[in-house]
Amino acid sequence: MISHVSLATVWVTDQDEAKAFYIDRLGFVEASDVTMEGFRWVTVAHPSHPELQLTLMPPGPPLDDEDAAAFRRMLDKGSLGAVGLATDDCHGTYEQLKSKGVEFLQEPQDRPYGVEAILRDNSGNWLVLVEQREYTPAD
Repeated sequence: MISHVSLATVWVTDQDEAKAFYIDRLGFVEASDVTMEGFRWVTVAHPSHPELQLTLMPPGPPLDDEDAAAFRRMLDKGSLGAVGLATDDCHGTYEQLKSKGVEFLQEPQDRPYGVEAILRDNSGNWLVLVEQREYTPAD
C-alpha cells in the first residue's frame, strides 16, 4: 500500500544553480547529489518534510530528444509550474524571499482558500506560495 508521495520532479536549466536557489533562497536542504554512469541525481527537501524530495532534473535522458526539447522550450518560456509551497505567513515569507532576490510574478493576494503569491525559481518555473485557510466550495 502507498504511504505517501516521496518524490516530485522539477525541471531545471542547471542543476548546480537550481540546487543553490532551493537551498540558499528557499531554505531547502540537500537530500542527495550523486553521479552514476554520467547521470547526476540531485534532490532537495524541506528540512521539516524530508520525506518529500524534489528532483532537480535537466531535460534529457530518460526523455527522448523531442520531449527534452519541449521541456527546454517551456522552461525558456517560463510556462512550467513546479510545486506549491505552504507558509504560515504569506506576506512575511514574500518579504523575506523578495529580500533574497526571489522574483515574484504576483504579490500576496487573498483567495477563497487563503493568501497566495506566485514566484519563479531561477530556471523559470513558477511556484505557488500559499498561506492556506479553511474554506468550503461556496467560498
